[in-house]
Amino acid sequence: MKTPVEMDFLGFQGSDAQRTLIERHVGELERRFGGIVSGRVAVKAPDGHHRKGAAFLVSIRLKLPDGREVDVSRTPDADERHADFHFALSDAVRRAERQLVSQVERMQRE
Repeated sequence: MKTPVEMDFLGFQGSDAQRTLIERHVGELERRFGGIVSGRVAVKAPDGHHRKGAAFLVSIRLKLPDGREVDVSRTPDADERHADFHFALSDAVRRAERQLVSQVERMQRE
């Protein structure tokens, strides 16, 4: 990646371990697919009065060559597993990976 991944933590202070995990996941996407120009990951904590059992919202935006993008910003369905930071991040990364596969297939057809 040409620039380091940008990270935004909304409603909480991200820990070093969380930052490292995000960098590791985005780095793995870069190794597998290459060509990622830049990336941004935003993590929104559950609302203050709904912390227990509420979901982390993770969005991932990756810029690719030729103005292409991968944008994972869908709010997860009501799934209590998203209350776990690691699960919410991994789920968003899996969705980004599926979009990257689609983008690579499109570029190969062009």
